[in-house]
Amino acid sequence: MTPIQHKIKQTDSVAIQLQQLKGTVINAIIKTFADELLNNATSIIKANQKDVAKMEPANPLYDRLLLNPERLQSISNSLKKVTKLADPSGKILEQKKLPNGIRLQKITTPLGVVAAIFESRPNVVADIAALCLKSRNACVLKGSRDADNTNKAIVKIIHTVLQQHQLPKELVLLLPPQREVVNELFTATKYIDVIIPRGSNSLIQFVRKNSLVPVIETGAGVCHVYVHKQADVQMAVDIVFNAKTSRPSVCNAMDTVIVDETIAKIFLSTLAPVFQQKNVIVYADAKGYNLLKGYPYLFKAGKEDFYREFLSLTCAVKVVKNEKEAMQHIAEHGTKHSEAIITKNKKVAEQFLQLVDAASVYHNASTRFTDGEEFGLGAEVGIATQKLHARGPFALEKLVTEKWVLRGNGQVR
Repeated sequence: MTPIQHKIKQTDSVAIQLQQLKGTVINAIIKTFADELLNNATSIIKANQKDVAKMEPANPLYDRLLLNPERLQSISNSLKKVTKLADPSGKILEQKKLPNGIRLQKITTPLGVVAAIFESRPNVVADIAALCLKSRNACVLKGSRDADNTNKAIVKIIHTVLQQHQLPKELVLLLPPQREVVNELFTATKYIDVIIPRGSNSLIQFVRKNSLVPVIETGAGVCHVYVHKQADVQMAVDIVFNAKTSRPSVCNAMDTVIVDETIAKIFLSTLAPVFQQKNVIVYADAKGYNLLKGYPYLFKAGKEDFYREFLSLTCAVKVVKNEKEAMQHIAEHGTKHSEAIITKNKKVAEQFLQLVDAASVYHNASTRFTDGEEFGLGAEVGIATQKLHARGPFALEKLVTEKWVLRGNGQVR
């Protein structure tokens, strides 16, 4: 057994201790963790600065990697929200008495050991650790080299908090950042119950194709906002601007704006000066390019540009004939993450909400709301775009499975 396998085995062996704790104790641990993140803000930010210094500011991951006092406060607030959520484990989902007298219950139970592999984003360490503790799962974390100093600083704090409560630090295991560790993670089928990748599409596909441990996919976001011919133009501009520019490096940011040809001229002419304020780069199809001539950051789009998750102040523009063509474009180019329609026509809106295949669909609202905290879920492991077990913000409620419990008095079959 290698040193890494031994560590993973230790995490598996102590996971059962969480199932024996009172909910008040778990909440106290998470609340202390949230407070200590702020108490240790200086050391965390200092560690983060070491990581940030190694990355070019132009890199789309730069913003995801960066921590500051405001972001640490937001993480702390998010963790405290988790403490106020109901314990997802131990819930009775069904109960009945069978004809033979056996009393049967179906209850929720922890997954056991949850592993997560992720890029940059050090907030993931805090979020997943808290969600796993709350759902009574141990966790194994595999971050990237980009955020290694920050990840270590945050995990050191949670280890201190666990030991203050007489619990083993192995309940939250941070693996080394080296790629060589990944194969040991993927083959730890005896000790890890599920692995969740969070990051780029290439990372997600790599995990899905190579892991022997069951995978719950969180998806890359190629997100669209469709401006229907009956849209309120100013509302559409405001939503598109927010969806693209409020935080362009995250997965729920808009990548392509689709617009009906009958409203395209007035919409794009209104959008252009607003986009120019943020120097948004636009890759437009032929019709969009002609309508946007004169915009200083305009390029002709190639077919590949409509499949891109830009993660920057860049987007594509597609002009369509009608809602049918818009939905066909989304079906072909989307990643089933978040899709929005802007229209006054409720019938068209409801058709869009029903037929578009995505984890989150919106009418007259920004795609930027696809987020566990925004949905009132406290925090999230990621945004799941697959259809098994979890979809959308993958949060506390989905970190459990089911167990059948039967109580008899001597029945045999």
